[in-house]
Amino acid sequence: MYWDVIEVKPEKNCTLWVRFADQTKGRVKFTEQYLSGVFEPIKDPNFFNQVFISEGVVSWPGELDLAPDAMYKEIQAKGEWILD
Repeated sequence: MYWDVIEVKPEKNCTLWVRFADQTKGRVKFTEQYLSGVFEPIKDPNFFNQVFISEGVVSWPGELDLAPDAMYKEIQAKGEWILD
């Protein structure tokens, strides 16, 4: 699909740079309040930097992932997806 992520790079301050199959690109930013519950491990920079792509989806170990269609929609509209 056009919203499949084909490249992801971790940046500082819990931010990811992503590029999609149709070459749309932008950033995903996690706010402090979002990083609780299942997303709590992302606070650890060592864990955050283990980000990878699994079948077009931004993922981390332990089956933690982000919805690529929602990410694509926000990045296409605003250039970034702020998770808060």
